[in-house]
Amino acid sequence: MRLLKDILYKAGSIELHGSTNLAILSLSSDSRRVEKNSLFVAVKGLHSDGHEFIPMAEDKGAIAIICEVLPETRKDKITYIVVKDSAFALGIAAANFYDNPSSKLKLIGVTGTNGKTTVATLLYQLYKQLNYTCGLISTVRNIIAEEVIPSTHTTPDSVQLQKLLDNMVKAGCSHAFMEVSSHAIDQKRIAGAQFAGGIFTNITRDHLDYHITFENYFHAKQQFFTSLSDDAFCLVNIDDPNGSGMADKSRSKIKSYALSQAADFRCKIMEKDFGGMLLRLDNKEVWTPLIGTFNAYNLTAVYATAMLLGQDSIRVLTALSKLRSVEGRFEYIKSPENITAIIDYAHTPDALENVLETIKEIRTGNEQLITVVGCGGDRDAGKRPEMARIATEMSNRVILTSDNPRTEDPEEIIKQMQAGVEAVHVKKTLSITDRREAIKTACALAQSGDIILIAGKGHEKYQEINGVKHPFDDLREIKETFNLQGS
Repeated sequence: MRLLKDILYKAGSIELHGSTNLAILSLSSDSRRVEKNSLFVAVKGLHSDGHEFIPMAEDKGAIAIICEVLPETRKDKITYIVVKDSAFALGIAAANFYDNPSSKLKLIGVTGTNGKTTVATLLYQLYKQLNYTCGLISTVRNIIAEEVIPSTHTTPDSVQLQKLLDNMVKAGCSHAFMEVSSHAIDQKRIAGAQFAGGIFTNITRDHLDYHITFENYFHAKQQFFTSLSDDAFCLVNIDDPNGSGMADKSRSKIKSYALSQAADFRCKIMEKDFGGMLLRLDNKEVWTPLIGTFNAYNLTAVYATAMLLGQDSIRVLTALSKLRSVEGRFEYIKSPENITAIIDYAHTPDALENVLETIKEIRTGNEQLITVVGCGGDRDAGKRPEMARIATEMSNRVILTSDNPRTEDPEEIIKQMQAGVEAVHVKKTLSITDRREAIKTACALAQSGDIILIAGKGHEKYQEINGVKHPFDDLREIKETFNLQGS
């Protein structure tokens, strides 16, 4: 319970109707979740306007309403607060309601097109190894100390986020590591969260169905670093062409990491195979079971973050050598016939190219590489032919299949992918709409020593078709096909 006047602190109110000396028991931007003596925040969303649901919130017991436009009819015993930006006000109000939990721990945000989940999760694993109690907010799962909570979004909404952070504080967490999506930044879901540091991994084409242009996407990411305080740090991958520009407007302490050029934190890959990599990190050698140049970047970001948070270099490197791959990120198994299957979440052209390049660097050249890949529906259609082009140029055989078609026709998505297949690669390309059959066909085509890449869904345990999430797990499918169900 909080007094309304305390909840409104720094929320940007410009007009007040009623008393702020009210005890608020809960707050929400979803009128369906409004309870008695609650605060309702009317937010204008992509598909609906919360202002239309103010009457419902009032009927369900809201005693205070935050809005951008006053309703024509107002009730005497309800307080109305007019603000310039309801989404921003919701974030601030939620933080105040939960007594600003992010100020009571070290909250680190990770943003970028690829690598967010891996970096955030590896940081969580690292700090556990260092005997800290910590939390994780990610695409795959949220964790409070040891309690695992299913994740529905890369970044939760403002109220869920502050509640998670509050529960982390109550559980004794000293650190929290969090993926920060461009949607969450643009929609002000992280307003009110105080970050001790922010990490930029990279940026390539993605989410243009939402942001429309790459420039909008870039600026959404940049806003995160602009919002950091001068007490925080900003860690950027300067090998990325947009790395330096990402921190241009940040007041925070700017630090860099790289593999290809001089940086505050530098890494070099000394050796690599399917067993792992030997890295020279900060002029010290460390072996890791993780694979690929992209993971060298991820591990460098993790190491650099730990250093910026004041950890001991040798302790961190020792713990780093014990970290394991994140679920659905270059996760691989072998069949009894010595066929290697790799499951990876790669669902953007850049991520797919990175995974295929990693396989190319490790393989001997004598084996066949078979790639199974699809593209999600109701998302940026422009990347579909590009994904198919990359897959067919870098693989011996390619099977185009369904990913999460959502409300689109999966066969139409595959047709759009086929447009990116050059004539010289058509003969080695199959189209099999049923993802299960596509995986089985890849296994049937493979011989001893060959490699199968199943890209796009990674950790997901479902396939979304016309609004319904059907159970589907790429790893389970490949295990069943390999007769490894019990493994």
